[in-house]
Amino acid sequence: MEEYAIEVNHLTKIYKLYNKQSDRIKEAFSIRKKCYHQDFYALKDVNFKVKRGEALGIVGKNGSGKSTILKIITGVLQQTEGEVKLNGRIAALLELGAGFDGEMTVKENIFLRGALLGYQKEFILEKYGDIIEFSELKEFENVAYNKLSSGMKSKLAFALSSFVTPDVLILDEVLSVGDMAFRKKSEKRMKELFASGVTTILVSHSLNQIREMCSSVLWLEKGEKKGMGNTKEICDDYEKYMQKK
Repeated sequence: MEEYAIEVNHLTKIYKLYNKQSDRIKEAFSIRKKCYHQDFYALKDVNFKVKRGEALGIVGKNGSGKSTILKIITGVLQQTEGEVKLNGRIAALLELGAGFDGEMTVKENIFLRGALLGYQKEFILEKYGDIIEFSELKEFENVAYNKLSSGMKSKLAFALSSFVTPDVLILDEVLSVGDMAFRKKSEKRMKELFASGVTTILVSHSLNQIREMCSSVLWLEKGEKKGMGNTKEICDDYEKYMQKK
């Protein structure tokens, strides 16, 4: 029997949209349970599985549900319907600054973020040198996080997420951070992680990255699964679709 790292079953996320704030209050106190909202499906009955060690790419236009599905998988958002099954420790890099304290130093934040991901202090001590070197922030390790540039923050977040050796790694548009040299280094690091057997979900607007780094692709369109399968086939179909648009 095939063992999967991630199983997503009938995943649906509905937002209630109100024309004005007062409609939300009217609905809450309506005796006859009158509806004042419209349902917006950010995700609608999405199903897929990711094998252990697989690198799954997710493509789709803005608003197609890519970030929503990652946030549900990582527990940032709660789904309306369906379920997500995870096998193993998960690390995610979804939004710049998530899990960091602006007043604490770079060094303190590495230990803070490591603890939030469930790692012991001894483990972070062992990995600290690799993290700080890869992030290129050795000279800034005692500088407060909120004093860093956005590029520095991105480098720190990527370095930390890629050196804590999770079973499942979730990345949302993070391989485009930093300068060209850092991007190449990041891609090389990701390939090392893939080779080590880390299961990965990568969201990227760069089809070249998806083609080069992912073994399969999920295509989302308006919250629904439009296709899933071989990287070349799905990317080719998606590229033709976007050219027509």
